[in-house]
Amino acid sequence: MTVERGREGEDIALKFLLGKGLRVLERNWRCGHLELDIIMEDDNMLHIVEVRSRVYPAIIEPVETVDAAKQKKVIAAANGFVKRNHIKKEVVFDVVSVVFMPQGHTVEYFPNAFAPSW
Repeated sequence: MTVERGREGEDIALKFLLGKGLRVLERNWRCGHLELDIIMEDDNMLHIVEVRSRVYPAIIEPVETVDAAKQKKVIAAANGFVKRNHIKKEVVFDVVSVVFMPQGHTVEYFPNAFAPSW
């Protein structure tokens, strides 16, 4: 997966989520060595969105690549964003899966895909 293809996957995910009525706050937000792909909000919640892209045929589903270690990193970065920006909304962690096919792509949205375990 090239950097360009990953960026294209994020573009596709962002357009998809904007179509669902979410508003973008940040993209590729960094907290030290950690990064959040897309940060969005609706009226009630802050959505931390991890975008996973693969090229068909994928051996593993993109959403399955968001393992416990990746979740821990995303949650740590989200804590940094929430603290720095004094966010008072509920925070949810979503995953958007983009699979590039020979003719186009597929998008799957997994709202509230994982949660902190504290």
